[in-house]
Amino acid sequence: MSPCPEDKPQSMRMSALAMCLLCAQAFAGPAAGEVCGAHGVAVQVLGSGGPELRGERASTSYVVWREGRAVVLIDAGGGSALRFGESGARFHDLHAVLFTHLHADHNADFPALVKASFFEGRDADLPVLGPGGNALLPATDRFLELLFGEQGVYPYLHAMLDGSAGWKLVPRVVSPEGQSIWSMDLPGNLSIAAVRVEHGPLPALAWRVDIGGLSIAFSGDMNGRLGTLERLAADADLLLAHHAIGEADDDSVARRLHMPPSEIGRIAAEAKVHRVVLTHLMKRSELDLEANLAALRKRFDGPVEVATDLACYPLVAGGT
Repeated sequence: MSPCPEDKPQSMRMSALAMCLLCAQAFAGPAAGEVCGAHGVAVQVLGSGGPELRGERASTSYVVWREGRAVVLIDAGGGSALRFGESGARFHDLHAVLFTHLHADHNADFPALVKASFFEGRDADLPVLGPGGNALLPATDRFLELLFGEQGVYPYLHAMLDGSAGWKLVPRVVSPEGQSIWSMDLPGNLSIAAVRVEHGPLPALAWRVDIGGLSIAFSGDMNGRLGTLERLAADADLLLAHHAIGEADDDSVARRLHMPPSEIGRIAAEAKVHRVVLTHLMKRSELDLEANLAALRKRFDGPVEVATDLACYPLVAGGT
């Protein structure tokens, strides 16, 4: 898949060119016949877009790889199940699924992935972790019950909740208080951590995965106003930051939900992360990509890359 689409309208062509120049060297898709992270640790962007329907970008989803196995899935937006299959990942290998929040563009393909697991012979329970709920969105445990419960949308998949399939999804609601960092160890020298972030009125989390001495932070959708991501992402080798609005975007609703590029740069600098990948891109954030990148770089002087679907980012200590 080319990171440099040629069919952009004239008004977006300069932004597309900028993305091409930025991504040409950064785009590190696996070679033919090799999965991302075949050797060592890597992050693969399955979906680099948001809720818009765009042929070149699936909705939000990421996979953390270790030695050729997909060990953590973060979000599962529309189109990501196809990308999951294209990446060579197997649901069988996952140690955990993490949801940043429960908007549809972050979870719509999760039932498809669960269904596909029938054909992989999984035999270990799978933790599914995400935020609590409110009047606008269910808590993570309720979300799984609404999908796969006996009175849910897909009651024929109830075996995935009661264990009669030989394994089960194990929901866990993560609700850090204030600026506290919640954490949990998983098998295989793997740990996860989360903080509460502000995504307008919606319960939302940012996540961190530490694996083999390397660390990756995922901002999720957030406006940057709680001051929690800086603490979670401290010294991370890679920060995947959601770039859903432009620096000049003055839409008050959008600004309540998302952080502008200058805020991404500030957080990255304060956290002293080694590398930033911009993802969850939307048309409005790509309209003037050059100006947005300039605003980010006024605050952060480290490497900044723009994600495309299936882009693979191998990790080494120090982000080099």
